[in-house]
Amino acid sequence: MDDLRPGGGIGWRPPIGGFVASLPGLRFTEVIAESVRPARPDPGLLALRDRGAAVVPHGVRLSLGGAEPVSAERVAHLAACAEALGAPLVSEHVAFVRAGGIEAGHLLPVPRTRAALDVLTANVRRTRDGLPVPLAVEPIAALFDWPDAEYDEAAFLTELVERTGVLLLLDVANVHANARNRGTDPLDLIDRLPLERVAYCHVAGGEQAGGRYHDTHTAPVPPEVLDLVAELCARHRPPGLLLERDGRYPPAAELRDELDAVADASGHPRVT
Repeated sequence: MDDLRPGGGIGWRPPIGGFVASLPGLRFTEVIAESVRPARPDPGLLALRDRGAAVVPHGVRLSLGGAEPVSAERVAHLAACAEALGAPLVSEHVAFVRAGGIEAGHLLPVPRTRAALDVLTANVRRTRDGLPVPLAVEPIAALFDWPDAEYDEAAFLTELVERTGVLLLLDVANVHANARNRGTDPLDLIDRLPLERVAYCHVAGGEQAGGRYHDTHTAPVPPEVLDLVAELCARHRPPGLLLERDGRYPPAAELRDELDAVADASGHPRVT
């Protein structure tokens, strides 16, 4: 992405807004799109934008993988967020969050079938047509897989990219979580994805509970995820890597250490 300056970032959340603003080398941040009021964005986000840090709206409720067409109103909100924040792109998820008008309250995996891919493709195209900037889509950490899959994850995502030209938001923590829970090799997925279409990456920590690894964004980034970052960047370094933290915020010094660890694993300059 030409407008996303190469380097590191961290997700903007109100409890750590001051910390994010204090990072001298911050290249970009990300804000949950549904929390943004396009007519009056948070002054902290505008200050970051004005100093040259890209602000990316990250949607969580569009339901690209849902059977129904995406909501024109929600697409318009994403577009308004992008305009208000001067965003170089918008991101969302390869997931569905509602069916039959009922909200699930969670990001749910899309069945990897031809029929589901057709629906997802149509919704991605509708969304792209309504946005003033490119769209990147994030494969989720799935706690289960639907039966009767006709694609594995790499083939499903590659065909989606080929059909639509959409960018990928590759969450390295999700790659780790899915491989750990499925008993597969995370590098097999990385090696088969169109890495040149990766707009940026997420990095985060999670926790083991109930026999599954959960991508909670409330724990430090584990060594296994940092190792995956290094492996990914040895193959094709994405323009940006963003640390996600959504709760149990540690002291600022610990967050700086996490950001430094991600930067060192990727080869990007430290933002601290």
